[in-house]
This record gives sequence, C-alpha cells and structure tokens, in this order.
Amino acid sequence: MTNSKISTIASDFEFLDDWEDRYRYVIELGRDLQPYPEDARDADHKVPGCVSQVWLKTTQGQGADPVMEFLGDSDAHIVRGLVAILLALYSGETASAILKIDAENVLKSLGLDEHLTPQRSNGLRSMVQRVRHDAQVALQNAA
Repeated sequence: MTNSKISTIASDFEFLDDWEDRYRYVIELGRDLQPYPEDARDADHKVPGCVSQVWLKTTQGQGADPVMEFLGDSDAHIVRGLVAILLALYSGETASAILKIDAENVLKSLGLDEHLTPQRSNGLRSMVQRVRHDAQVALQNAA
C-alpha cells in the first residue's frame, strides 16, 4: 500500500468479515468526506463516465512536482464512499507519485473489483483517469 490513509482502509477491510459490513464501511467513509463546495457542482468538475453524478475538484501546490489535493462528492452513497477511498489514495501526494500509483492493483487488493457492479467499476476507472489527467496537467504546467 502506498500511504497510511489507504493502509488504514485496507486494514479495516480485512477486519470486516463480509461484504455487507464492507459496503456499510464504504458508505461511512463517504459520510466523512469534507463538504464539497456548491460552486464546484458544475460541468467542469463533473466526472464523465459515471452513472451517478460525481464531482472532483483539484488543487495543486507550487513547484516542479506539486502536491495535489482533491475534494469529491457524489449523489449516491456507495459511490461517495468510493470517492473517499480514491481521495485517501491520491490526495496529498505529489503529481509524479500519483502517476506511479497502481490504483487498479490497490482497489483489487481491497476486493472492490469483484464486488462492484460493472457500472460502478467503470465509474471508478473514470475517476482514476480524471485524477491521473489532472496530475499530468499539473506536471506539464509546472515544467
């Protein structure tokens, strides 16, 4: 695992015996998300490819390899929890570190690949692509 936040989530997942409990935990993670700014609930921040509505707001620090911070939200409880997992994985990392993270492998290690509907899996991939795109743009703009 890459960082302590995602390691904690992975440990919590291992502790929970069945997927009913894990789904409840994912929903709980979504409830703990920072409030999402109303003015960023627009087309620019909406993630295409998600069945539910998902918004991601990216901010970046200074320098050649800026630290990236993300805020996110969704109108669906489980998806909101998935947003929380992605933010734990990516937020606070440098742009170059984000591009090195194998999100598919991390999510697979949590068992999410086997327990999400195809639509939710596609939406999760779209969110990962958006974060990676924003990291690439940040590196290009910093150069």
